[in-house]
Amino acid sequence: MRLFSPELLRNFSIGFAIGALLIAGANAENWGGELSSPAQAATMPETLEPTAEFVIAPEQPL
Repeated sequence: MRLFSPELLRNFSIGFAIGALLIAGANAENWGGELSSPAQAATMPETLEPTAEFVIAPEQPL
């Protein structure tokens, strides 16, 4: 005795194929352009100085 009949498995595979085609067709308009812009490296500053938000203030004596 089989758990699933061959017809059920065939219907699931046909449904999966039709669903995949529908999803691909709905997203086909986004395929024409470039997927993402090329990466651009940041320029290195001549001197490295910390910004005010990263400076730790010296501890004040009590």
